[in-house]
Amino acid sequence: MKNFPIVCVGGSAGGLDAYIRLLQNLPADMGVAIVIVNHITIMPTQLHEVLPRFTTMPVDLITESLLIEPNRVFIIPANRDLHIGDGVFLLKPISKPRGWPDVITVFLRSLTDCWDGKLIAVIVSGFDGDGAAALCGIRDVGGITIAQKLSTASQPDMPESAIASGCIDFVLSPEDIAQEIVRIARGEVSPHQ
Repeated sequence: MKNFPIVCVGGSAGGLDAYIRLLQNLPADMGVAIVIVNHITIMPTQLHEVLPRFTTMPVDLITESLLIEPNRVFIIPANRDLHIGDGVFLLKPISKPRGWPDVITVFLRSLTDCWDGKLIAVIVSGFDGDGAAALCGIRDVGGITIAQKLSTASQPDMPESAIASGCIDFVLSPEDIAQEIVRIARGEVSPHQ
């Protein structure tokens, strides 16, 4: 069953605050998979240890061939590119080891090519512009794109780049992003579309 929605939340510096505020406002039974793609490469992530305090959904650090399931939060491990194939996560060596990684862009492109369900791409606080290059592709396959409102992000570079791509549907605070995800998961049309 590969037709439930996937929400990819991409961020880096300052992203933790956005992830927490987002998860605190998401019900645990929406039927969507949340994938947090945090593009920090130099050290192992601790998100899978920190975030369970803020959600009742299980939080998993992604391992090779892990099954993608709804009502769970999945965290990208450090120094890996994330792809999907046949309903599971695939981890590959990072394609851009120097300079700013583009792990969010890589994963969003993989979703665009390989996932039949609804796609929601969310870009939150972070340095650089990872993810922006893939947003128009998400929209082309009928997905929804959301950027964190700059005034609510401690590092506005990433959401700013996302907005500059011209392919963002909504610019919202983390709390409002959560409400939008709930609406989309329930199949409701947003009032401001």
